[in-house]
Amino acid sequence: MNEVDVFSALANPIRREILVSLREGPRPVSELARGFEIRRPAVSEHLQVLRRARLVREEPRGRERYYHLDPRPLADVETWLDAFTHYWKQRMTALEQLLDDEEGQ
Repeated sequence: MNEVDVFSALANPIRREILVSLREGPRPVSELARGFEIRRPAVSEHLQVLRRARLVREEPRGRERYYHLDPRPLADVETWLDAFTHYWKQRMTALEQLLDDEEGQ
């Protein structure tokens, strides 16, 4: 199986919701599927994409597979977003200064 880009994996709202659910702890597919209006096989496919992006890992427990959140790849996303956060903070500071200057006139 090919690795999936983290950004591609996060682009889907269902996959993002799965990650949110896994923040509470490991869960089997059957439990995760209850939170969605799609069937279990579709949830399994989303989990495989997340696994290939290394955002989740699976653990066999008897007949079920439990999925665990692995947040380490999200550090790359945070690093990428930091540049934009810095940019927008600078822009907001400049706007605030401009408004203060106009108010003072």
